[in-house]
Amino acid sequence: MDDKQKINCTVESCKYNNCEQQMCELKQIVVAPIPDCDTKKCDESMCSSYEYQHKD
Repeated sequence: MDDKQKINCTVESCKYNNCEQQMCELKQIVVAPIPDCDTKKCDESMCSSYEYQHKD
């Protein structure tokens, strides 16, 4: 696996998102399944590394 993999992200409320570059600044993320979801589409998973960015 390429050790230079990048995660693009457009979730502006996440504190790890660099909104200017639309990039996740974490070294790694955790992707978790959504319980009882069997749509066979991308909504079956979520980024469980998400943390809300408190706006002052």
